[in-house]
Amino acid sequence: MMSSTANGGQRPQKAAMLLAQRIIRDVQNEHLKPGDHLEPERSMLERYETGRGTLREALRFLEFQGVIVIKPGPRGGPILVDPNASHLASTLVLLMQLKQAPFRNIVEVRTALEPMISRLAADRISDESLAELGGTIHQMRDHLDNQDRFLEANQRFHDIIAWSSGNTLFGYIVDSLLGILDGTVIGIDYPSPRRAAILKAHEGIHQALLSRDPQASEDRMRDHINEYVRYAERKFPEVLDQVIRWDRAVV
Repeated sequence: MMSSTANGGQRPQKAAMLLAQRIIRDVQNEHLKPGDHLEPERSMLERYETGRGTLREALRFLEFQGVIVIKPGPRGGPILVDPNASHLASTLVLLMQLKQAPFRNIVEVRTALEPMISRLAADRISDESLAELGGTIHQMRDHLDNQDRFLEANQRFHDIIAWSSGNTLFGYIVDSLLGILDGTVIGIDYPSPRRAAILKAHEGIHQALLSRDPQASEDRMRDHINEYVRYAERKFPEVLDQVIRWDRAVV
């Protein structure tokens, strides 16, 4: 019989990877939540009938993926956490650099996804998230002359809408790209007039979401993103064709 590698298929998965997958299946079957401890090492060795080296490699893999943290000490060990998008962000930017993908690719993703995300959010956003969204607008207004604080609130605005779409994948995609969406890491700048225009657009989107109007939410987000694209093409055309480097975008 020919091996899978001889046929050009993937190599068999390592024992540690298979064990990591079993651990996650058990976590879900047992309905464990972020903050819960996994079993002690001795119990896991017996439960999974594996060696200490394989178990520790499996746990390191889960820690690298942001699924657990391993705390030292007698009361330490592996603890479940709520994964954030930083690991996805690192992987995406690294793959984009290796493929020499320009920043324009990010812009195209925004243009395609964010209007649809805003439409979904109009039906699904909670009152609490709407209030938080309003808070980002207040922060932007209060810090109109401080680009860093302004853009921090700008990122949070788009993040809240993405997660309010009710689609976890949309949430993770936008969340993972927040650090590079505005292009500041490769040279796009936002002077006061542009910041004022962004604030006005956010106010319009917020109003459409408050009205629970899917079409208006989609249209206003599309107008906002298209204006962003026009601004970048007019003021920073060379930046759109730059490749975002992994070492600049991920800390």
